[in-house]
Amino acid sequence: MAADVAEKSIKSAQNSGLAGRLAREITGDVLFDAFSRGRYATDASFYQIMPLGVVVPRSMDEALRALAIARDEGLKVTPRGGGTSQCGQTVNDGLVIDVSKHLNRILSLDIENRTCVVEPGIVLDDLNRQLKKHGLWFPVDVSTASRATIGGMAGNNSCGGRSLRYGTMRDNTLSMEAALADGALARFGDVPRDLSDVKASATTLALFRDMLDLGAREADEIADRFPKVQRRVGGYNLDALTPRNAPNNMAHLLVGSEGTLAFTTKVELKLWPVIRNKALGVCHFGSFYEAMDAAQHLVKLKPIAVELVDRTMIALGRDIAMFRPIIGAAIRDDPDAVLVVEFAEEDQATNLQRLKQLTELMGDLGFGWTNDKRKWGGVVEITEPALQSGIADFRAAGLNVMMSMKQEGKPVSFVEDCAVPLPHLADYTARLNEVFAKHGTSGTMYAHASEGCLHVRPVLNLKLEKDVKAMRAIAEEAFAMVREYKGSHSGEHGDGIVRSEFHAAMFGERLVADFMEVKRRFDPENVLNPGKIVDAPRMDDRALFRYRPDYRITELKTRLDWSAWPGAGGGFQGAVEMCNNNGACRKLEGGVMCPSYRATRNEKDVTRGRANTLRLAISGQLGPDALSSDEMMETLKLCVSCKACRHECPTGVDMAKMKIEVLAARVASRGLTLRDRLVGYLPRYAGIASRFAPLANLRNRSALLRKLFERFAGISARRALPAFRSDVFAPPTEAVGPVDGCEVVLFADTFNRIYERENLDAALRVLVAGGYRVHLPKPVSGTRPLCCGRTFLSAGLVDEAKAELDRLVASFAPFAARGVPIIGLEPSCLLTLRDELLSLRKDDDAKAVSAHALTFEEFLIREAEAGRLQLPLGAVGEKALVHGHCHQKSFGAFKPVEQVLRLVPGLKVETIESSCCGMAGAFGYGADTYDASLEMAELSLLPAVRRADQATLVVADGTSCRHQIHDGSARDALHVARVLAMSLDRAKANPTTSSHKDIPNG
Repeated sequence: MAADVAEKSIKSAQNSGLAGRLAREITGDVLFDAFSRGRYATDASFYQIMPLGVVVPRSMDEALRALAIARDEGLKVTPRGGGTSQCGQTVNDGLVIDVSKHLNRILSLDIENRTCVVEPGIVLDDLNRQLKKHGLWFPVDVSTASRATIGGMAGNNSCGGRSLRYGTMRDNTLSMEAALADGALARFGDVPRDLSDVKASATTLALFRDMLDLGAREADEIADRFPKVQRRVGGYNLDALTPRNAPNNMAHLLVGSEGTLAFTTKVELKLWPVIRNKALGVCHFGSFYEAMDAAQHLVKLKPIAVELVDRTMIALGRDIAMFRPIIGAAIRDDPDAVLVVEFAEEDQATNLQRLKQLTELMGDLGFGWTNDKRKWGGVVEITEPALQSGIADFRAAGLNVMMSMKQEGKPVSFVEDCAVPLPHLADYTARLNEVFAKHGTSGTMYAHASEGCLHVRPVLNLKLEKDVKAMRAIAEEAFAMVREYKGSHSGEHGDGIVRSEFHAAMFGERLVADFMEVKRRFDPENVLNPGKIVDAPRMDDRALFRYRPDYRITELKTRLDWSAWPGAGGGFQGAVEMCNNNGACRKLEGGVMCPSYRATRNEKDVTRGRANTLRLAISGQLGPDALSSDEMMETLKLCVSCKACRHECPTGVDMAKMKIEVLAARVASRGLTLRDRLVGYLPRYAGIASRFAPLANLRNRSALLRKLFERFAGISARRALPAFRSDVFAPPTEAVGPVDGCEVVLFADTFNRIYERENLDAALRVLVAGGYRVHLPKPVSGTRPLCCGRTFLSAGLVDEAKAELDRLVASFAPFAARGVPIIGLEPSCLLTLRDELLSLRKDDDAKAVSAHALTFEEFLIREAEAGRLQLPLGAVGEKALVHGHCHQKSFGAFKPVEQVLRLVPGLKVETIESSCCGMAGAFGYGADTYDASLEMAELSLLPAVRRADQATLVVADGTSCRHQIHDGSARDALHVARVLAMSLDRAKANPTTSSHKDIPNG
C-alpha cells in the first residue's frame, strides 16, 4: 500500500511538471485535473481509459507543439474530435489533443473544381452549412454529422447512409497534410510509383518508397485476402499501395488509420452538388428475413440509399416525443421491418418514376397488404420535404434510439459493423439471431441494408461477467460467419479496441505483419494512439471497460422520484448511465440542446460532459464527496436547466432534473449561499418587497449597492434586477366571466404577479372575452399566494419546493377533479406541474393537477380546434417575431404559441430559430455567469431582434426571456396574452374590421 501511495505521488508530481510545461508553451486549455480527465476517458464505446491529461490547442502550431512536448516526455498522444467513436479509438492513457474547439476552419474552397481544404476539427454539419450557399456539400453523411469532425471521419474511414452513391471517406479524400510522429510535416496525395516530381523531404520520400515497395510485394496477398465489399474499413488500406491503383494516393493510407500513423493538420475533400429533389419509399415487410432478402433487388432501381429500421427501433421511437409524429405518418400498421429507399436524381420526375417502379417491384416480389405475414407489405410514398427530413433525423438517431431502453442491458456495439455481400444478407442476419439466442439474448438491427452493413447490437449488461463472456463468444462466432461470406468485420466505424485483435483471422498473419511494418515505419516509438489496429488488447479486457468489475455506486439518498429509470444502485444511477456518450448534445445548430456548449465549445459544458462527471462522482472515481464538491458545481455552473436534453437527447438524459439532485446534495453538505437564499426564497419575501418597492429597488439605482450585491451575493453589477412594484396583481375574490361559461383556473405565478401584472390582466380579459368563467383560487392553507416552487428547485431546496406544491395542489385539486383546465402564463412555472410535481408526489391529486395543466396557448388552441373559441380580434400589426421558451419547446408546447398568434388578423408570424435566451431564471444575473448568458443570447436571439424593424412585435412568453431581450437589444417583448388583449382593443375600436376566429389560420 505504501509503495502504491509513493508511486501515485511520484506520478502526480510528474503530471504537474508536464502540465506546467504545456501551460507555459501553449495558450490553449491544459486540463490535468481528475474531473477534466474523466470527461475525456470515454467515447461512444463501452471502454473507459483515464488519460494523463488533455490539451485543447488554439492553433495547429500549438497542437504540434503539444505533440512535440509529449514526444519529448515519452508520452502517448491521441487526437480527438467529437469523441463519438464506437470502438474505443479516442481513448488512451496518454495525452489527448482535442482539435474540435478551435481547429475547425475551411482553409480554402475551390467552387469550380468542387474541392475544399479544411482543418481536422471542423464538424460535418458546420462544413455543409457553409458549403450550401455555394450549392455544394460533402456527402459522407454519417448519422453523427452534427458533431463528427472531418479528422475523426478520416481516421475511421467513415461511410454514411448514402455511400451507395457517393462512396466512403477514402473515396472523397483527395489529399492530407500531417505531422509524423517525429514532428516532420508531410503532404500525402497522389504520387507516381517512381515518385518523380514529388516535392517532399528525403525522409518523406523514403517513407513513400518503402510503402510502395510493400504494396508491390504484397499485391497478390492483398488481392486474395482483402474483402471485396465497399464497406471494408478494417486494418490499414494497403490496397492503396499496390501497382493496380497507380498513381497511388498516399492519403488513402492515412484514411482509416485511426490516428496511429500521423497527426492530421489539413484534409482536402472532394465536393458534390447538393441534393435538390428527393422521393422516399418506405417499404414495409411482415418478415425481417424477407426485408433482408429484398434489399438485393431494391438496389437495382439505383437509389442513393436503402436504410433498415427494425421492429425494435420503431417501438422505441414511438415512445420518444420528437419522433412519435414522424413514425405515425410514415409507418403503417405493425411491420417487422421497413426499408427506407431514397431516390435523389436532379429531376424530380425521375424520382417519382423510380418511386412508381419501386411499388411495382414490391408487387413483382410478391408483397401486398394481405393477411399473409410472410409476404405482407407495400410502399408508403413520402414526397413532402419536412417528413423526409423527419425520417432522416429518426434514422440518423438510430443508435441513440436503440440505447434509450430503460433497462440495465443495452444494445452493445462490437459486431456493429459487419458487412456481407447483399445476396447473403438475409441468411447472415437469420444465423446471427440464432447466435444471439444461443447466448441468451436478442439483438437490434438497423441502417445500411443497401451495402449489406447493418448496425447489429445484441442486448447485454456489461456489468455482468456472464454477459461479457457472451459478448466474446458472439464476436468470435459472428466474425467467423462474416469470413465465411467473404465479408468484412469492420464496415464503417473502424477497428479501435473492439475489432483490432481479430485482424489475424480476417486478413491472415502475413498481412497483419504488414500492418505492423507500416506502424513501425511511421511511428517507431509507438507514440501515436497505440493499441489500435495493431498490438491491440483483448476486446473483453474488463480493466478497460466503463463498468469495470469493481464498479460500485456509493449510497445516495435522492430527493426526487427516479423510479422510471433502471439501475441496481437506484433510479438516479440508471438515469445518469443512460448517457451513452454519442454526443448529440454537441450539435451547434437546430433545436435548443445544448446552449452552454454552443457558447463555450467546452466538453465540461455539454450534457455528455456533465453526465460523465456525475457517473464518475457517484461511483467514487473522483474521490469522496465529489457530488457536492466545488468541482461538481463548476461542472454544472453553466447548465441553464433548459430541459432541452430531456426532449432532444434520444436517450432522455434529463440534466435539469439531475442538477436539482446535485444542488440538494450540495445544500445538505455545504448549506446555502446568500445568492441561493435571495433566489430561492423570492416567493416568500416578494409580497413584503412589493410593499416597500422604492426601497427594494434602490439597488438598481445605486452603483455602490450594485457592487455590494456583486461582492456578497454574486449578483452581477452589470445587470438590473427585475423591479418590484407596489401595484401587484390582486386576484378577484370571486370567479369572473359569464356564470354559464366553461370553467377554467388561471394560475397567477409569482413572476407575473409581482413584476408584470399586465400579463395576468391581459390573460383574464382574453379568457372572459372568450366566454370562460375564470377562477383564481385562494390558498387552502396560509395567506401567501400560491407558487409552483420553481425558485426553490433552482437552489436545491427540494423540501421547500414540495411545501409550495403541496399548497398549490390542495387549492387546485378540487377543480382538476371536475376536469377544469389549469392555465398558466409563465412556461417554467406551469410546466413544473407537468414535470417536477410528479417527481415529488405520485398521489391522485397531484396526477390530476398535472394532467389538467395547460399553457395559455395550449388551452386556446385546444378550444379553437374544438370550435369553442370565439374571440373578436383586430389587426395589431403586420409581423410578430417570436422566441420560444426552452420549456415550451421541451414539452411540445411551442407550436400552439405560433398558432394562437396566427389567429390575429393579418399578422405574419416568424419564429426565431434560437436556443436558450441565456437568462434562464437567475442564471443571467450571476456575476460568474453574466458573460456566458450574453454569449448564449448572441448566438441567434439578440441578432434576430436587432434586425427587426420597430413596427415588428417581439413576442416571448418567458419572464427571463423578455428581460434578456430588453437588456440585450433595448426592445420590449410581449407575452402572447398581451398581444391578444391588444387585438381585442383594436377590434372594439374598429368593429367593422374585426373578425371572430375559431380555428388557427395557417
